[in-house]
Amino acid sequence: MIWNDEFETLPREALESLQAKRLQRVVERVYATVPFYQQHFDAAGIKPEKIRSLDDLQRLPFTLKQDMRDNYPYGLFAKPLDQIVRIHASSGTTGKPTVVGYTRRDIENWTELMARSFVAAGAHRGDILHNAYGYGLFTGGLGAHYGAEKIGASVIPMSGGNTKKQLMIMRDFGSTILTCTPSYSLYLAEAAAEEGVDIRDFKLRIGILGAEPWSEKMRNEIEAKVGIKAIDIYGLSEILGPGVGVECIEAQSGLHIWEDHFIPEIIDPNTGVVLPEGEQGELVITTITKEGIPMIRYRTRDITRIIAEPCICGRTHRRLARMCGRSDDMLIIRGVNVYPSQIESVLMGIDGIEPHYVLIVDREGSLDTLEVQVEVNEQVFSDEIKVLQSLSRRTEKEIKDLLGISCRIRLVEPKTIARSEGKAQRVIDNRPI
Repeated sequence: MIWNDEFETLPREALESLQAKRLQRVVERVYATVPFYQQHFDAAGIKPEKIRSLDDLQRLPFTLKQDMRDNYPYGLFAKPLDQIVRIHASSGTTGKPTVVGYTRRDIENWTELMARSFVAAGAHRGDILHNAYGYGLFTGGLGAHYGAEKIGASVIPMSGGNTKKQLMIMRDFGSTILTCTPSYSLYLAEAAAEEGVDIRDFKLRIGILGAEPWSEKMRNEIEAKVGIKAIDIYGLSEILGPGVGVECIEAQSGLHIWEDHFIPEIIDPNTGVVLPEGEQGELVITTITKEGIPMIRYRTRDITRIIAEPCICGRTHRRLARMCGRSDDMLIIRGVNVYPSQIESVLMGIDGIEPHYVLIVDREGSLDTLEVQVEVNEQVFSDEIKVLQSLSRRTEKEIKDLLGISCRIRLVEPKTIARSEGKAQRVIDNRPI
């Protein structure tokens, strides 16, 4: 089922023509209304009239998260505050938050794209959507809420926290769709089991999960333990919030990015050079319909690739491969680039190991060290020491075979690694700067 057949199935030629026209307009608009972009473009020797086609996009300079912090709070807004009807801000881990503003039309577009995303994921009128994304300054909760209402689903605005109550409401209200982070969906299944309840007996049929990278093996784990079809959704507050891209339920293979609103590029994160289609690199997005705070060539730091092959669902918008990490979350350990999701893919393939882990990076003398703390299930933990030692050695070997570096494996008993109701903290880097 397709929500907006006119735009979701536009022929590529028509879609790219629409993108080019909208790109020209947004470049003219930000140059005229946002001093940062005027200075940025002038410094690069670019005038709006030089941007005539999609090929000209890569002549424009990048926008960085630091640019948003440097212009905190409203310096990148392209509309006056009396036209801004909503303000969100990312929590961030360092520095000031990144602030985004939405005009009424921005909210309508966001709602439309979330409606498209939910329908692509298999939701429909009559579903009961349990929304465990956080409400407030975080974009997740309200973004999902508006989109679900748009398609006629019933929304339970649960937000995060209070896991026991989440489970009670989900069961008693007959929720059919779950929206939350992938790690929290597993935590819900675990918490239900502790209460003597099997979450697979609930009416849930689909989970629309995002806000953190997750692997295909983690998807399999979620589908088995929660009893749902697990669909990946992508977004970031600087660009829109959730609803920038989503997997379709027909293929579950790549996130359709709504190209009538966004232009994706893949660059080499070290050089900034645009890579050929199909190659993996850092995702850069230009918004072409946003009014409140348009983003020109925003470096997302997410690592992915573009899938150009047609999808079986009939949508013509290209897909992004599952995010495999972030260029700024990438660990460099003894000269080797390591993404947490790579280690997760190894862990999820080993029987007896649970999907809860943390990577601890440290330095002994001049040598970087990596310790992987990971939970094992009750049966394995109660086995003889030699069984645990064998499992530890196997895990170390598989990680070394994949990444080419040695690590220490510390197998811990079930439920000892801290759980998160939001994004899971996977890395603790203790190395001195």
